[in-house]
Amino acid sequence: MWHITCGDLAADSVRQLLAEGNEVRILRDDLAVGPLADIESAPCETRMAFWEGVWPAGLAPRPDFSGIASDAEWLARLSDQSRQITVWHGDSASEQLLLARVAAALEGSSVPLHEVACGTGDSRVGARMAVSMRAPDALAALYQPRLVEPARIAELAKQWRGAVEENAAIRRWVDGRFVGEDHSRIDSELLTACGNDWMPLARAMAEVMGHCDGFFATDLFLYWRAREVAKRGEILLRDVAGGEYSKAQVRRCPT
Repeated sequence: MWHITCGDLAADSVRQLLAEGNEVRILRDDLAVGPLADIESAPCETRMAFWEGVWPAGLAPRPDFSGIASDAEWLARLSDQSRQITVWHGDSASEQLLLARVAAALEGSSVPLHEVACGTGDSRVGARMAVSMRAPDALAALYQPRLVEPARIAELAKQWRGAVEENAAIRRWVDGRFVGEDHSRIDSELLTACGNDWMPLARAMAEVMGHCDGFFATDLFLYWRAREVAKRGEILLRDVAGGEYSKAQVRRCPT
């Protein structure tokens, strides 16, 4: 059986629970952010270009973003193989989008799809749980794969196709559905978190993360948005060499 997870941390936790004959496939793309229009069409140039822009120029090691195209090709062949599929998911928009994406890949096929639900069903800060956030004993107790029935597969596939067609900049998971938006809300929250005096960018980013319902805003994503807001002249960003954003300083532009 294939066990599909969103990211390496989740895979590390899941792998410890699996018996021989099971294999983990890691999909690392954070599906909550960035354009999706060509994500199923290798070489996925637009999707890859998005992550090339998000990644700080001097930060090493630089990931091999060609894995995005490899994922698309692997998923396109998923219904032609004989292994059953299990998707592990929690309350992150990325994990829910991954489940919907796999459902779309398997819709109409004879390959059974199972899910292991590790979340709370609530994507708000303070309530949500991702697979990687679960303690080993809790994750072991949750390891009760449920067969995803054809009607649910069809609904999930519809949600995935809708998200791809909408092609929003950000997707939040709210009350069991995906809600797309542009960058204005997250940029405004980042600007609000910055003071009039120099302060660590990491502190402003943590403030945004602490109130970001619906998706997990990562440090790299918020660092990119800080650079974009600085380009617009709304904040001043005192950056450091090598992409060490943890040492960057930020302040609002004087009015």
